[in-house]
Amino acid sequence: MIGKVVALTRAELTGAGYDYEFVLVNDGSTDGTFDVIRSLHEEDPKIIGVNLAKNFGQHNAIMAGLGRTTGDYVMLMDDDMQTHPSQCLKLVREMENGWDVVFAEFPEQHEAWWRRMGSAFTMWTMRTLQHRPKGVESSNFFVMRDYIAKEAAKYEGPYVYVQGILFRITHNMTNVPVEHFDRESGVSGYNLKSLVRLWSIVLNFSMAPLRAAAIVGAALGSIGLIGAIALIIRRLLDPTVAMGWSSLMVTMLVCSGAIIMFLGLIGEYLGRLFMTMNKAPQYVVKEVLDDKADHDE
Repeated sequence: MIGKVVALTRAELTGAGYDYEFVLVNDGSTDGTFDVIRSLHEEDPKIIGVNLAKNFGQHNAIMAGLGRTTGDYVMLMDDDMQTHPSQCLKLVREMENGWDVVFAEFPEQHEAWWRRMGSAFTMWTMRTLQHRPKGVESSNFFVMRDYIAKEAAKYEGPYVYVQGILFRITHNMTNVPVEHFDRESGVSGYNLKSLVRLWSIVLNFSMAPLRAAAIVGAALGSIGLIGAIALIIRRLLDPTVAMGWSSLMVTMLVCSGAIIMFLGLIGEYLGRLFMTMNKAPQYVVKEVLDDKADHDE
């Protein structure tokens, strides 16, 4: 499949007069993908291969490739043919209008409904937490300028969300509608657990959840204070009034639940900070196929 993607994309680019370079990252697959990449590199030195020591995840693998790009434009696309090579020139030509990043937008998506809902929730989260430009829909099929790619490659944290990094760098971005094709082979590497994990990485790019915790805590404290004052006044006015055990237990459960939840949130931030400070690897490169690098060394 990777060979077909390369051949079709190369034909599209060269047919329109563009030069090309491919950086193919093997994210720890064990199905012989890197052997195919090696064959492609031997046939065409403009095809660079990067073999990772194990599976680090899609976004970490993207970071492994970004540092090796040299073109004026850098395009990211998957190898499952859903982000089809026939659509790539739509993104490249839109870049000539002065944008820093051009994302593909899929009016009709060939994915399960729960995947579409998850993607919509993630995009809403990113817009809320990172002030993403209104009207811009992010995807894994996009083109960016070289200086954007170089700046993004400077990110060294082990928890990576590429689109979140881009939103930190620039807001000069737009969408181009493209056709979303059916997957030609294999199944998605994302299950519900991995999608939730990817969404949680959004925490790395905003302090809003911690600020929300402080606001909720202040609100609960204020409600508790008001309730306490009301109970004292009621008790003074009518000493025979029995204190409400049920309401007290409900209040304790709600407040305790909120405290535990936000302690867990703070613990997540601290844990990720700990992993970053201890230099947990973003990725580990096992082998690189790049004639230019070999010559330079």
